[in-house]
Amino acid sequence: MKTIRRLIYIEVLKAVAFVTLGFLSLFFFFDFVDELQSIGQPGTPGYGAAQALMYVALLIPSHLYELLPITVLIGTIFVMARLAQSSEYTILRTSGLGPWRALRTLLVLGLGFVVLTFAVGDYVSPASGRVAQLLKSRYQGTYSLVGYTGAWLREKQGDKSYAVNVASISRNAMLKDLRIFEFGPNGLLVSHTSAAQAHISNGVWTLVGVERQEYDTGNADKVRVTTTHTPVVNWPTSLTNEMVSVALLRPDRMRTIDLFEYIQHLDANGQTAQRYEIEFWRKVFYPLSCLVMVVLALPFAYLHFRQAGITAYVFGGVMIGISFFLLNNVFGYLGNLSNWLPWITAAAPGLIYSVMSLAAFTWLVLRR
Repeated sequence: MKTIRRLIYIEVLKAVAFVTLGFLSLFFFFDFVDELQSIGQPGTPGYGAAQALMYVALLIPSHLYELLPITVLIGTIFVMARLAQSSEYTILRTSGLGPWRALRTLLVLGLGFVVLTFAVGDYVSPASGRVAQLLKSRYQGTYSLVGYTGAWLREKQGDKSYAVNVASISRNAMLKDLRIFEFGPNGLLVSHTSAAQAHISNGVWTLVGVERQEYDTGNADKVRVTTTHTPVVNWPTSLTNEMVSVALLRPDRMRTIDLFEYIQHLDANGQTAQRYEIEFWRKVFYPLSCLVMVVLALPFAYLHFRQAGITAYVFGGVMIGISFFLLNNVFGYLGNLSNWLPWITAAAPGLIYSVMSLAAFTWLVLRR
């Protein structure tokens, strides 16, 4: 059985590596074409083709994390169908490779892909994503990864609460264009502080170029606004540089532990964490989809090939993989809009395809 396992493992690994390389090359080309519009711009004279190539190369781990379950499915289907077409799998079955043993063999291989997917998505991809953005900010000044509004954070200090907006962060970890809204115990706005930039050190934000507006609402008939300008102001807060960096990152590019800690921070300050909770559970369940894919590919070894080749079956595997990717994204958006339970939202695509794979395995392998 060691020889049979070695044969299947080597063939599947080679097929998955080949398919992954093809997809990554395609994404690399598309990303580079998209970056061509940023080369040689007046505001970024140092951002040339070499920098664009390096930036696109640093995005490869993110694409690898997204593509691994799909490439595992396509590569495994290709190997199983090719073994069936050449009657090699029939010989393996007569040598003692029964359905359950074949399933266990593929599940062990799938566990290896689960570990690889988790490692890439939790360690390699976030690190390379940060380096890519720092590389781009070196030539473009600043970057913000959450859209035009920047990042929003909130915290409580005693009976007061603060809402903080950070537009972007520079390459030297300097916060740019930030606003701090202070609310009193009754929920009314007490003051609004804006600063051109800020630096975080030892639990204190050093604000530079500060304009502070204080609102006196004691008289209901007349609201008094006092505006002051100060070069430098120290603002003590529990908001750390890591929290700001996490808030500026897209949730799908954050580590699992960072997502968990940020969710705890949002819950402690009474903020909705639905979007981050869904992404947290997707981070947990997404690597496990590799197990579903290898089970879904096993029935292809029991199909009977006559005149038709395996091209149609491989194409079917591509369609199944793309549909899984689309369904995973659709459920994420629907769960966020409809306020579904985060873990159910994240697990639903995998559960649907698990039922499909088990049904195909039962019908094609056990019943026939």
